[in-house]
Amino acid sequence: LGGLLTRYEIEILPSHKSHQVEHYRLKQLNQHFSTLKLSELTVQEVAKYRDTRLKTISPASLKRELTESPLFSYTARGLSGTFLKLCRKVKIQDLHFHDLRHEATSRFFEKGLNPVEVATITGHKDTKMLMRYTHLRAEDLVERLG
Repeated sequence: LGGLLTRYEIEILPSHKSHQVEHYRLKQLNQHFSTLKLSELTVQEVAKYRDTRLKTISPASLKRELTESPLFSYTARGLSGTFLKLCRKVKIQDLHFHDLRHEATSRFFEKGLNPVEVATITGHKDTKMLMRYTHLRAEDLVERLG
């Protein structure tokens, strides 16, 4: 994460109107998260960050810090459009941003997470919809049953 935060600071931050405030916030995030890999970023790590920050600032300040003018702002349409442009640039055909959610959901199940855990991560509210995204293989089920 440290590399991502540094790259953001160098490449993106200078173009923002509120770059001084964001620079401060980025410094705080970097102090806590820079040694983590993206795959290690968990709810527990974010909670640790929250608890550490609450030792030095008020709950209201922390809420403002985390919710006002988000560090990484985007719209769903903008993100999908950028992803599509990138796919075209590297000549990847028929891959959509939403396909990544499908793939991630399947991988979570392959790692052995249960439907409640997967729904918590992916944001699915309906188990039926969640199950549409999984592709459990019979051999995997047989192996798990022993």
